[in-house]
Amino acid sequence: MATIPSHNNLLTINHKNSITGHHSSSSLNTNFSEINFPAKFRVATRALSRTDESSLSAVISRLERERRERQGLIDEAEGVGERWLTAEDIRRRDKKTEEERRLRDTWRKIQGEDDWAGLIDPMDPILRSELIRYGEMAQACYDAFDFDPASKYCGTSRFSRLEFFDSLGMIDSGYEVARYLYATSNINLPNFFSKSRWSKVWSKNANWMGYVAVSDDETSRNRLGRRDIAIAWRGTVTKLEWIADLKDYLKPVSGNNIRCPDPAVKVESGFLDLYTDKDTTCKFAKFSAREQILTEVKRLVEIYGDEDDSDLSITVTGHSLGGALAMLSAYDIAEMGLNRSKNGKVIPVTVLTYGGPRVGNVRFKDRMEELGVKVLRVVNVHDVVPKSPGLFLNESRPHALMKIAEGLPWCYSHVGEELALDHQNSPFLKPSVDISTAHNLEAMLHLLDGYHGKGERFVLSSGRDHALVNKASDFLKEHLQIPPFWRQDANKGMVRNSEGRWIQAERLRSEDHHSPDIHHHLSQLRLDHPL
Repeated sequence: MATIPSHNNLLTINHKNSITGHHSSSSLNTNFSEINFPAKFRVATRALSRTDESSLSAVISRLERERRERQGLIDEAEGVGERWLTAEDIRRRDKKTEEERRLRDTWRKIQGEDDWAGLIDPMDPILRSELIRYGEMAQACYDAFDFDPASKYCGTSRFSRLEFFDSLGMIDSGYEVARYLYATSNINLPNFFSKSRWSKVWSKNANWMGYVAVSDDETSRNRLGRRDIAIAWRGTVTKLEWIADLKDYLKPVSGNNIRCPDPAVKVESGFLDLYTDKDTTCKFAKFSAREQILTEVKRLVEIYGDEDDSDLSITVTGHSLGGALAMLSAYDIAEMGLNRSKNGKVIPVTVLTYGGPRVGNVRFKDRMEELGVKVLRVVNVHDVVPKSPGLFLNESRPHALMKIAEGLPWCYSHVGEELALDHQNSPFLKPSVDISTAHNLEAMLHLLDGYHGKGERFVLSSGRDHALVNKASDFLKEHLQIPPFWRQDANKGMVRNSEGRWIQAERLRSEDHHSPDIHHHLSQLRLDHPL
């Protein structure tokens, strides 16, 4: 027995590509008396059958037309067995398909070609969707990170590079991780690093920092409208202690052998050290984070930069301190000219940060703009991190004052456009202001999902699960009954070996950190010598 779908009922789909129990319009007509209609609909059809048989036929025809309109959805379900789809599921699917079609045509604007003019207020649904998607790529750095000091692999990714997205449930990401990124702990930000308490560990001086990924199949390229190189940096996993560690004085970018034509371009010294330091005694940090990322981008641009059937983009994302690294690496990529293909085609570079701090001075901002790097910063107005460093001398001060203070080592300026969100607008989140929860990335993605423009009512757009906010926080209101800090690793990463004993599984693989041609690319970039 079948149920005719309505806007309030569920539609059953099975592997026969048909509404269960019926396969054609003729079957609908001949077995009409056997159909299990909703109560209100049965009353209506009985009235129609007594008064106007032609009206009844019209109702049947309309239902059949609606069924045929959903045929594409039904075809997609072939071979996956029976499942239930609500009218809301269908609406969201159709909306997603329309957004993907628009993204193919407008991806350059979404990537900031016009500095997001007219896309932020009111909020463009395609931009919202992309900000959430790239934010989830940054969030993946937290979800995959092993921060347990009882683990001998503390400070690494819990998953191998080739299984990264699948292991996190991001099966349809359309990307493949091309390289993992590592950095040393010999820097001015000690609280940024997690370390194991064990003496025999994978590394004493390195942490996994993020990854470089590339959209790897035709489906994802068609959806995005181009091939995309995505770079994601993780933020701090030690809450916000790193703020106290900021050596918030500015130093010239060129001081760490980064190419820069203007010695007045300066950035925060701790960020710069984190980006450029190396430890030649550690195989994971033998090359600096800078060397790792530049050589990988160079390699990928050489492979994909001149594809005839696809454009190429470079998108760098990060949360918190990872946002600072995203800003620095995007600047470096553009300054080194790595966003140009062999044929001279310019590849757009876009930075999307979430709760990121200020990174450099006004000249750094100006140089980013001169290089054409587009920056969009998503912030919670109650978050203290985007207000640091440069608490007193920053872009909000009068221009004349900033001009006078330009040479001071504490005069900072944000880069690019800002999208300011307020967690107190969400009916799901606690209104209290806590520096940790206000800085939470999952909460920012939740706020993005409900943001439609300044002064607009908060309404979730994609149906993204609000329970994700409490993965690693206690930010949701109690009546929602979502336990705080609910995300846990199964058995804390312990597995049984062939003898039935519980052990920490071997995790690190050579392909996750070693690139055999890195020396070749370093030589071509002249990074093996001071610039």
